[in-house]
Amino acid sequence: MRTFECHCCQPPTRLFFDNTRCTVCHAEVGWCPVCSSVTALIPQGADYRCANPACGATLVKCFNYAHHDVCNRLLTPADAARYHGLCDCCRHNTVIPDLSIEGHRERWAALEAAKRRLFYTLDLMGLPHPAPQDGVALPLRFAFMADALPDAGLWRSAEGSDKVYTGHAEGLITINLKEADDVERERLRVDLNEPLRTLIGHFRHEIGHYYWDLLVKGQDEAACRSVFGDHDTPTYAEALERYYAEGPAPDWRERHVSAYATMHPWEDFAETFSLYEDIVSVLDTAGDLGLTRAAPESGIDAMILAFQRVGMGLNELNREMGLLDVVPVIITPAIRDKLAYVHDLVIRAATSPRG
Repeated sequence: MRTFECHCCQPPTRLFFDNTRCTVCHAEVGWCPVCSSVTALIPQGADYRCANPACGATLVKCFNYAHHDVCNRLLTPADAARYHGLCDCCRHNTVIPDLSIEGHRERWAALEAAKRRLFYTLDLMGLPHPAPQDGVALPLRFAFMADALPDAGLWRSAEGSDKVYTGHAEGLITINLKEADDVERERLRVDLNEPLRTLIGHFRHEIGHYYWDLLVKGQDEAACRSVFGDHDTPTYAEALERYYAEGPAPDWRERHVSAYATMHPWEDFAETFSLYEDIVSVLDTAGDLGLTRAAPESGIDAMILAFQRVGMGLNELNREMGLLDVVPVIITPAIRDKLAYVHDLVIRAATSPRG
C-alpha cells in the first residue's frame, strides 16, 4: 500500500490509505477514484473537488462515509446516481450489521477497512470485481452478519439456524461480525492454530473461492487439477469430515501453505491465492517505501525472491519485539508451482478482453 500527499499543506503532509482527515491542516480527505489516490477534499457546494492539482475532479462522498463514517471513498456524480451513492467497495454489500446494537458500527468499520485493502490489491492485480448492479452472471457480494450479541465484552453464541459461518457461496462472501472483535479472533486463532487469522486474511481467502468460480470453474479445471489435485474426489463434505477427524499429514508444510489447505483442493487453491495476494500487497508497500521492487510482470520467481527478502527482515524485526512472524510460510518448490499457477491465471484474467 503506497502513501499519498495532502496538497493543501506546504510542504505536503503524508496521507495514509485509511485517513479521513489531514492531521496538519485538518482538511477532510478520501480516496479519489479518478486519480486513484487519497487526497484532500475541497468543498464545492454540496459536492467536493479533488485537491490533487493534476486531477481536480468533482466528487461525492460515499453514502457510508457521509452517514456512517465507516468508509473514506468518493465517487463521481455519475457513479453516485448509478450506484445509489455507494462507492466501488460499498456497492457490493448485500447485508450490513444491525447498527442499533452497540459496537456493531465499529466492527463494521473494521470490516470495511479490510475490504478496501482487498479491493486495492485486486485492482493492482487487474482482476474484475463486478458489483450486483452491473448485470453480470457472477457478481461479487458481501454479507456482514452476527450470530451473537456483545454481552459484558464477550460474545454469546446463538443457536441453530442463527449461526453465521464465514465462507463463500456463488459470489456471496459472508463474514461473521465477531471476526472484527480482536479478543474473539485471537481466541479462534489460537484454538484453530492459524498464525495469520486476520480480517484481511479472511477476505483474501474467501475471494480466492470467488475467483475459482469466476476463472477456473468450467474453464481451466483440468490444469487446476494437475496442480492442486482432484476437487471432485473425495467430495468436499467427505474431505471436511476427514480433516477434522484426522488433521493434516505430518509433512504438510512441504506441499501446502497452511494446514487448512490440506483439507481439499478448493481450500488449497484459496489459501494459495491468499498468499499470492499477500505477496502482491507486501511488495507494493515495500516498493513505495524504497525497500524492494518486483511487480507481477517481473514473474513469479522474482516476486517470491523479493517477498522472501522483505519477509525475513519483517520477521526478525517482529521477533525483536516479541511479536508473531509477519511471513510464517516457507515457500517450497511445490508451493512455488501452485503460486505460479495462480500467477498465470491472474495475468491471463488481467490481460483478457472484458465484455
